[in-house]
Amino acid sequence: MKTLLKWIVRIMAVAAIALGGLAIWKYEQYQRLMAVLSLFSEEKIVSNFSAMDSAFLTTSLVQGNLQPSPLPVGPTATLPPEVDDWIADRSVTGLVVLKDGQVVYEDYFKGTGATDLRINWSVSKSYLSALFGVLLAEGSIDSIEDPVTKYAPALETTAYNDTRIKDVLQMSSGVTFDEDYLAFFSDINKMGRVLALGGSMDGFTLKQDASFAAPGEGWKYVSIDTHVIGMVIRGATGRDIPSLMTEKIIAPLGLEADPFYLTDGYGVAFVLGGLNTTTRDNARFGQMFANGGVWQGRQVVPGDWVDASTIASARTEPGEIGYGYQWWIPDGSEPGQFLARGIYGQYIYIDRINDVVISVHGADRDFREPGAHEQNEDMFRLIAESL
Repeated sequence: MKTLLKWIVRIMAVAAIALGGLAIWKYEQYQRLMAVLSLFSEEKIVSNFSAMDSAFLTTSLVQGNLQPSPLPVGPTATLPPEVDDWIADRSVTGLVVLKDGQVVYEDYFKGTGATDLRINWSVSKSYLSALFGVLLAEGSIDSIEDPVTKYAPALETTAYNDTRIKDVLQMSSGVTFDEDYLAFFSDINKMGRVLALGGSMDGFTLKQDASFAAPGEGWKYVSIDTHVIGMVIRGATGRDIPSLMTEKIIAPLGLEADPFYLTDGYGVAFVLGGLNTTTRDNARFGQMFANGGVWQGRQVVPGDWVDASTIASARTEPGEIGYGYQWWIPDGSEPGQFLARGIYGQYIYIDRINDVVISVHGADRDFREPGAHEQNEDMFRLIAESL
């Protein structure tokens, strides 16, 4: 009888521990969900964007004991007077301007600072494009004409079955995906909740079974295409994106602060928008592209990939902003002028003609209003041409 009672007590203890663990797990999920629901609120957006690791699962891109690469300071530039109003209107939080590879302007606003690791949102896509270019040159991936299923066979049962790598690089997969950031039940926000609750982004992607056009026949910006690029890279290399990004891009750049990625519950990086960096380190990345992929005398990204990925090769509508391989090319740009862009005012603008790089972090809740992107692009041109 005593033995039976001991076993009952043990079973009850194990059950209590299990229930306690489940309660903690559910509480953490609840906390993350609540954080996501208030992520873009007017009173919290600025602080939230500097503390994404408090709301999401993350993984750091640790460079080791490397010293940060030099980022020389040049003569301080006086920017056009219109810049002050633009900073206020567009809720800029960090602005770093390089001319000829030297910092000529740097300032931070709304209580942020130079050491803040700020969320890049879709600027992260351009980092992934750079990594893809390196792996392509190294032979891990044979060709951008390959079907995505060659490296990610699980996609054979989805709308991506007949899609080439080139199609997802150009946002031309034709896959139906609602990218409305302000609609609670849009696909992009459903994916965000999967991320926050520790679900599987791969699992979410494998449920995509509808198309609005055949691959390569049209253009529509759908962020899930970038997740597929990540699946291709992981399938081709057998490695995770954070370790590859650290080895191939981050460590060679010698960033001042170790970045981090948001991840899902399976440790898969949110490559379409989850890279967090400082504004200065984004300027380093931009200057490397301005240098044709070279940083501190080292060819980090192949020069031919820099050129190919930053020209308007996708089938966007005439007169609209162009798109390359996860890079934007504003209408009216000359060759060598292009940008990375993320929601709520994140940018890296690169002007290889004038050797100017402009790195911007923001918290612009009005980023979707008509003309907002064009206003930013005009301001970048104005700054570049004034230096």
